[in-house]
Amino acid sequence: MPATSEPIVRVQSLCRVVQSGDVPLAILDDVSFSIAAGERVAIVGASGSGKTTLLGLLAGLDRPTSGEIWLDGVALSTQDEDGRAALRQRLIGFVFQSFQLLPALTAEENVMLPLELAKAHDAGAAARGWLDRVGLGPRRMHYPRQLSGGEQQRVAIARAFAGTPRILMADEPTGNLDAATGATIASLMFDLNRETGTTLILVTHDAELATRCSRILSLASGRLVDDREQATG
Repeated sequence: MPATSEPIVRVQSLCRVVQSGDVPLAILDDVSFSIAAGERVAIVGASGSGKTTLLGLLAGLDRPTSGEIWLDGVALSTQDEDGRAALRQRLIGFVFQSFQLLPALTAEENVMLPLELAKAHDAGAAARGWLDRVGLGPRRMHYPRQLSGGEQQRVAIARAFAGTPRILMADEPTGNLDAATGATIASLMFDLNRETGTTLILVTHDAELATRCSRILSLASGRLVDDREQATG
C-alpha cells in the first residue's frame, strides 16, 4: 500500500437508510475504511449488498443518512451540490457499465466534453491522443451507434482518463460485454491505471476482475464484512 500522510478517500461510520413502505431499510450500515492514493480497490458483494450505493456516495452523487466521507481531505458534508460537482471534476473519472456516451457526439467529441468543461486549452489534441492510446484513433469521428460495445467502453475509458483524475471509479465496467471483450477492456483499464498512478475503485461481481486489484472490500447486506489486501502481478 502506498504510504501517504492523508488517505485520498476516508469513510467513517457511513449509513444509508431508505424507506421501504413503512419500514426503514439500511442499504449501508456503519461502513468505515480508508483508501491510500494509488491503491487499486475492488468492492464486491452479492446483488443488493450496497456496492453501487456506496460508489454513488463516494462520488458525492448522493448523501448518506449519517457518517462522513472525505475526498482528498475535504468532508463531503461541508460541500453543497456545486462544491461536490467541483470536487468530482477535479478528482474523479468515471467508467460505467452502460458506457454513458452522448449519442449525438462523435467519439472524439465525447472525450473532449469533460476537457472543455474544465476549460482545457488543448481539448481536441488531448482527446485524439487518448483515443489513440485506447486503439480507437481511426474511429474518432464515429458516433456511439456506429461502435461496438467494446469500442464504446474504450471511448468511455479514454474520456475518464483524459481529465487526469486522481481517482477512477468504475461500476461493473465489463458487465455489458462478452467475456473476451471484457477481458481486453479490463486489461486496458488496468494498464492505463498502472501508467497514470490513478487510484482505482472498482465495483464488480466478477471475482477474477477483483483479484487484479491490490485490495478487496466485501459487502454483505450493507455491512463491510471483509477488507483484505492481496498480492497482484
